[in-house]
Amino acid sequence: MSKIYDGIFGLVVGDAVGVPYEFSRRDTFTATDMTGYGSYNLPAGTWSDDSSMALATVESIARLGRISPDDIMHNFYRWTDENAFTPYGELFDIGFATRDAIQRYAGGVPAGKCGGRGERDNGNGSLMRILPLAFTDCRYKTVDAVSGLTHAHEISLEACRIYISVARKLLRGKPLHEIVKMIKPKLSVYERLPVLETLQRDEISSGGYVVDTLEAALWCNLKSSSYRECILLAVNLGRDTDTVAAIAGGLAGIVYGT
Repeated sequence: MSKIYDGIFGLVVGDAVGVPYEFSRRDTFTATDMTGYGSYNLPAGTWSDDSSMALATVESIARLGRISPDDIMHNFYRWTDENAFTPYGELFDIGFATRDAIQRYAGGVPAGKCGGRGERDNGNGSLMRILPLAFTDCRYKTVDAVSGLTHAHEISLEACRIYISVARKLLRGKPLHEIVKMIKPKLSVYERLPVLETLQRDEISSGGYVVDTLEAALWCNLKSSSYRECILLAVNLGRDTDTVAAIAGGLAGIVYGT
C-alpha cells in the first residue's frame, strides 16, 4: 500500500510543482521549490488535469475492486461535467484529444471507441494518467483499453505499455538504468530509450508529444538521485512542465518515497 501512495503522491506533487511554469521556455526561469501562481495564477500545491485523471482512475479501481474502462471514462466525464477530482471544484486545464474523447462519450459514443486514432492524436494525455494500472496485475491489453479511452493510436498505447512495464519493474526493486537498457520497443519512434542515459539535456524535448514526454520523464529519473532532484530537473526542462514532472514523479515516488 505504501508504494501505491508513494507513486500516486509522487505524480500529484510533481504535477503541482510544474503547474506554475507550464508553457514557459527552457532556461527562462528556475524552479527551486513548490510555488504558486505563474501560468494559471493559482495557489501553490494546485494540481492539474494530470492528477485529476489519475485520481479518477484510482477512485474507480478502488471502488470497484477491478479495472473497468467504462467506469473510468464515466469518472473522466464527471471531472469535466461536475468538476470532480479537481483541487478547487473547477477544471482549468484539459488537452484537446482528451476533451474531444470525453465529448464523444457525452454524446453517446461507447467509451472504448472515443479515443483519437490518428497520428496527430499522440499527445501525452493517456500516459500522464496511466500509472495506477502499474499497481494491479492487469494485462497489457487492459492498459491499451484504458489508454484508448482518450488516446488510441499505437504510439500512445506503446508509451503506456512501456511506462507500466518500467513502473512494475521498479516496484520489484530493479534499478532503472538496467530496466531502460533492456527496453525493446516495438516502434522505431522509441529507439532512443535504451540509450537515454547517454543523452545530454539539450537532446531531450519536453513538449506534449508522448514520445518526447516519455523520454524526458525517464531521462530525469536516470539523471537524478532523489525525488526532489528528479522533479526539479523535470520542471526546469520547460514547456509541458506539469506533465513531464507528474510522469517522472510517479516513478521517482516509487523509488525514493515521498
